[in-house]
Amino acid sequence: MIDRDTLIAAAREAAARAYAPYSRFHVGAALGFADGSVVTGANVENASYGLTLCAETAAVARAMNGGWRGELVAVAITGGRDGDLAEPVAPCGRCRQVLSELAQLGGTDPLVWCAGAEQVSEHRLSDLLPHAFGPASL
Repeated sequence: MIDRDTLIAAAREAAARAYAPYSRFHVGAALGFADGSVVTGANVENASYGLTLCAETAAVARAMNGGWRGELVAVAITGGRDGDLAEPVAPCGRCRQVLSELAQLGGTDPLVWCAGAEQVSEHRLSDLLPHAFGPASL
């Protein structure tokens, strides 16, 4: 199993690399896989706001391009304005769907750790996105 503190630290490191000149809200995500691998991503904003990539989506894209398909066991997310990671941040709806697709490929229901400076909330992805649409829905 992926160590919670290690995965949260990886998400914090990723948040420090975010490109967020418009919102100044830096988000980092770390994906933990059954083989012990960790893949990170940070949000990448764009002047055309609709083209912005969330940290979780960036991490999933990196993972998929690296050959990981399924076996997602844990996710850590952290974020805050100007790098102030005070309160826990949960994934947006789009990111919940993107994470769900990756998880469904391996039949997993990963833990999602939403980390602030002091607090960490823990959820199952299926609790954050009940009745998820996925590959089996087609």
